[in-house]
Amino acid sequence: MNAKRHILQGDLVLTQGKLLMDEPMARYTSWRVGGTADKAYVPTGLEDVAAFLQSLDKSEPVHFVGLGSNLLIRDGGVRGTVILMHNALVDMGMVDNKLYAESGVTCSKVAKFSAKQHRHGAEFLAGIPGTVGGALAMNAGCYGAETWDVVNKVMTVDRQGVIRSRNKSEYHVSYRHVEMPAEEWFLAAWFDLPEGDMNEAEQKIKALLAKRLATQPLNLPNAGSTFRNPEGDYAARLIEASGLKGYVMGGAQVSEKHANFIVNLGTATALDIELLIRHMQETVMNKFGIALQQEVRVIGEYA
Repeated sequence: MNAKRHILQGDLVLTQGKLLMDEPMARYTSWRVGGTADKAYVPTGLEDVAAFLQSLDKSEPVHFVGLGSNLLIRDGGVRGTVILMHNALVDMGMVDNKLYAESGVTCSKVAKFSAKQHRHGAEFLAGIPGTVGGALAMNAGCYGAETWDVVNKVMTVDRQGVIRSRNKSEYHVSYRHVEMPAEEWFLAAWFDLPEGDMNEAEQKIKALLAKRLATQPLNLPNAGSTFRNPEGDYAARLIEASGLKGYVMGGAQVSEKHANFIVNLGTATALDIELLIRHMQETVMNKFGIALQQEVRVIGEYA
């Protein structure tokens, strides 16, 4: 990959990543839909992300994308720049008795690495189909555990390219939500995981993955849970009780296996999925008076 030099306020900023123009984003999302990004950047490391952000015009929109497993990109594509973290920021190891992982590492790899290091408490991460960065941003969780339960501190970068270390106490974290400064993104995290038995942790991961395979439509493109669970209830139960299981709109379908999943039958557009999301919300509201809150993040423009 060719290095690109940018001059900013008299200082030389050197970036070494790969810059892609008019990049189709469907290949970077688990739904396999979406238009093109004006620019997409694949960084070579933490400092390269910072240098690239410094090189951008301050008015240019920026989006960070990991595994794209909780993301809907509209058919008209994304203006500005998308920074692609998966397969880019992937360092992981034990540092000062804590598990360190960069934002591009998949959650499943963190779970498996933790087990091999004779740690426990991270097994649930094997059930989250995303990267560390995405899990931190939304406090992803499953089977009764959440990402920030095991976070000690994080590393972030802001729009000016300033890298910071922040303690867990600096964030207000709740169910599927993390309040953080505007235009600041997660680069890495340190996890507090007590010592445990490797075999026990690995068996727990196997059982969790088997349960996931049995209950979720992993054979079709999907983005995981579409909606948060309302307090005291389950989104899947409400959707199924509304008669929507298997409902089709264009090439998108409410999964017949798990009603809180929308699957791409092969021909779905982002608009099909977005309209189906709205239809599910309206139907559940009309039947139960409950407003389903999206877990899925939507970016980009309509075609």
